[in-house]
Amino acid sequence: MLRPLTGLAEPDLERELLRKGVHARDGLGSRCAECGRHPLIGETVHRYEHDTVCALCRPQRRAEPQRTHLVRHQEHGLSVRRLAA
Repeated sequence: MLRPLTGLAEPDLERELLRKGVHARDGLGSRCAECGRHPLIGETVHRYEHDTVCALCRPQRRAEPQRTHLVRHQEHGLSVRRLAA
């Protein structure tokens, strides 16, 4: 027999999970120095001497970036892989 749910309703649960994910993301990586947003996974970011700039804000800078790379997910490189014999 199913127990009745006492606590969060479905919309409240979704909101809490979203809020938890946003707060967890705030501690990860760096923000764009121009617009302040977190670059998305798979987006190209440009690294200058002291700043990281997203692909949307790159045209505002005249200087060439020191480094350009893709934003990867947090677990990148931590998965188990099969190696060739």
